Amino acid sequence: MTDDVAAARAAAEEKSAFSHAPVDPDATAAYGDHPDQVIDFFAPRREGGPGPAPVVVVLHGGAWRAPHDRRHLSPFAGFLARRGFAVASVEYRRGGGADSVAGRWPDTFDDVAAALDALPALVREVLPQADPRRTVLTGHSAGGHLALWGAARHVLPAGSPWRGGSPVTLRGVVALAPIADLAIADKLDVCGGAARQLLGGDEYFAERQPYADPALLLPTGIATTLVQGRADLDVPQAVAESYAEAAAKAGEMVGVTLLEDVGHFPLIDPAADACAVVLEEIAQLAW
Repeated sequence: MTDDVAAARAAAEEKSAFSHAPVDPDATAAYGDHPDQVIDFFAPRREGGPGPAPVVVVLHGGAWRAPHDRRHLSPFAGFLARRGFAVASVEYRRGGGADSVAGRWPDTFDDVAAALDALPALVREVLPQADPRRTVLTGHSAGGHLALWGAARHVLPAGSPWRGGSPVTLRGVVALAPIADLAIADKLDVCGGAARQLLGGDEYFAERQPYADPALLLPTGIATTLVQGRADLDVPQAVAESYAEAAAKAGEMVGVTLLEDVGHFPLIDPAADACAVVLEEIAQLAW
């Protein structure tokens, strides 16, 4: 496939994923004082299995930059809710300004940690039909990085302000085209240098990497699956494979589901076959 054909297909996939109307949540709750410190909740629309509904925590992508917020992932959240899951879509502070820097240090990480800590109580309050003891964490692209990082907080270096057991009892993590290895992502210039920007630039990258790079926070002891399109031009397959290799070296097996002829965005597009694969991976861990 020529570069032009691959780029055209990727553009069509992105257009399809962003063509769906946003889905309004059933409730929104704050986990902090900043306007971005909120979680949208989607109630399960039908029974997906026995007992209370499992919770799927969704972290959106967008290279940790401000232009993309949780609303672009709301059709995916609604898709999961229609399949019987209770869904919590987390917003967090991102980089912004004229230069569109990726992420804020330490705010982005502060927010994900605080959201996960607050989640069980908020679920019990907002979605009484859900069971926060059965939680699967998922995220797409930059959100996949945050999902893997959130699940690894208990193995953060001593002294990290984010270290500690989150009260969320995780059944597992399903990371979708995740920026899972910051060093490899940086070498490949994923999303225009977003990984290096996330950690504050050249001056801080090496110093902060042990606190922020999921590939250095292994093993986690948590069931983890990566779903990756082989034709992904935004976050290449090599990034997921590097994380899986790092996990294997740490003595942990991580599942990697590679999808042929699939790029970056079909994983969160309810109209795409790839999204059904994602649903199945989540269901295998949740029920």
